[in-house]
Amino acid sequence: MIVEQRTYTIKPLRTVDFLELYERAALPLQKKYLGHLVGFFVSEIGPLNQVVHLWAFDSLAERERRRKLMTEDAGWPLYLKELRALDVVLEQETKILKSVSFSPV
Repeated sequence: MIVEQRTYTIKPLRTVDFLELYERAALPLQKKYLGHLVGFFVSEIGPLNQVVHLWAFDSLAERERRRKLMTEDAGWPLYLKELRALDVVLEQETKILKSVSFSPV
């Protein structure tokens, strides 16, 4: 199993704007196509204005297949257009985490 960790750094005081758009336009599509949402978080201590979400996949190939289906959905480009217009994302970081033998996930 792998877990994709996405971290978005948002402009100060704009996290709520990002989360509202994401929940309305992106989350339904991601739940439909990506499947297993492990968790969705905002930073409270340390670097602030960060949104982190984790998605589990059986393999990198499965992740790639699911993401391809999502990006082919007509709703995905509409979300990206709204996100660009909102102009709140300063940085994005994506990590692929591989579970170890004793991990509960």
